[in-house]
Amino acid sequence: MSSLDSSSAGVVTVDVLTAKKLLDSGYAFLDVRTVEEFQEGHVAAEKIVNIPYFFSSPNGRVKNDRFLEEVSAVFKKDDYFIVGCGGGGRSLVAAGELVNIGFKNVKDMGGGFEAWVANGLPVSYPKA
Repeated sequence: MSSLDSSSAGVVTVDVLTAKKLLDSGYAFLDVRTVEEFQEGHVAAEKIVNIPYFFSSPNGRVKNDRFLEEVSAVFKKDDYFIVGCGGGGRSLVAAGELVNIGFKNVKDMGGGFEAWVANGLPVSYPKA
């Protein structure tokens, strides 16, 4: 993971076991991986939304310029949710951007989906 920049200041990162407890207590989950990654399997959560932070393109990953707008259309500033990605890098930056625009109860899931799977936590697969 790259060094932290100012956009991740103020973000609370929790491990996957804590994230699971928070999800069980009513938190929602925002998966910021690409649609392709999400469709290969994702955190099993009652309330889950996939809004990519990056899109796959022929030139690699390109930032989703509408990310903040799309998240704001789904979540209120005082909603409780966890942001997760594949390994923890994208979610930390994404959560930082959300905190910077006034989201109050956002937590970053450290280690991402890789750590979730490594800890044997439940995975869902979208219906085809």
